[in-house]
Amino acid sequence: MSDSSPARPAAPVLEVWCDLQCPDCRTALGDLGALRARYGDRLEVRLRHFPLEKNKHAFAAAQAAEEAWEQGRGWPYVEALLGRVEQLGREGEAFLVELARELDLDAEEFDTALIDGRHILFVDADQAEGKAIGVTGTPTYVIGGERLDGGKSQEGLRERIEEIADRLLAEQEQQH
Repeated sequence: MSDSSPARPAAPVLEVWCDLQCPDCRTALGDLGALRARYGDRLEVRLRHFPLEKNKHAFAAAQAAEEAWEQGRGWPYVEALLGRVEQLGREGEAFLVELARELDLDAEEFDTALIDGRHILFVDADQAEGKAIGVTGTPTYVIGGERLDGGKSQEGLRERIEEIADRLLAEQEQQH
């Protein structure tokens, strides 16, 4: 027997293009937390990697974040990492592994992943896609086909994201 209840539509997606050594991205954490609290699983918040060349550990940090996702703890790792961007700047890749250890992740696996480069292609693909859609700085948000640049100022961005998310959710309701 097939289940006759209608399938729940996919949640709108908020993509957050981020450099994990970027103080502006750290500032965005509060907004991201508020959005995740407000919408729960009705809005999918997806981290996308856009390491900037000026931040020399950002590329490794993106790879480490992917390893954290593989180990099932992506957001906790990203939030902890962004909370300590200065420490990452000082200590580099050793800090990425140490942070994994602090969060009870498999730190040896992090170390190996950073050495063997297993996540490089994924990070490269994110970066290329970001460039293709016009991302130039971080954080940049994309929702409902609209790009919002938080690299200059994050003033009013959360409200704008909420407006778009609310509209997308309302449109979904009408279709069902």
